[in-house]
Amino acid sequence: MSQPISDLAQLLRSLTPTLNPGVFVFSSLPHGQALDLTHVVAYIREGEGASVVLPEAEAVHLGLPVMLRAAWITLTVHSDLQAVGLTAAFATALGNAGVSCNVVAGSYHDHIFVPHEQAATAMAVLQALQQG
Repeated sequence: MSQPISDLAQLLRSLTPTLNPGVFVFSSLPHGQALDLTHVVAYIREGEGASVVLPEAEAVHLGLPVMLRAAWITLTVHSDLQAVGLTAAFATALGNAGVSCNVVAGSYHDHIFVPHEQAATAMAVLQALQQG
């Protein structure tokens, strides 16, 4: 595994955004509702219940509410969890293009969820950011 990168300029040059296939949704589980984590991409507990990101087909199968239909973009650069400025840089670039984003930081990569219908725009913006 590569070493994590913390230098912002190097992070931006190395973004290499990858669009994961499929449609993913943000949903919420009421307190106490169990969920098999096999298909869950992200999970976080909030005061109102558990928020989950999972494939749309799985959410529909489980009868879960769809709060956002999203495309999932992974920045394949191995970003340091303490790096400063990366999220601000790509969120600003996407915001300037009118694309909202929801970010989940993994141990090795950042994952960006954008409205599904804006996936192509988001990929173009991120690729332009990488090229400087």
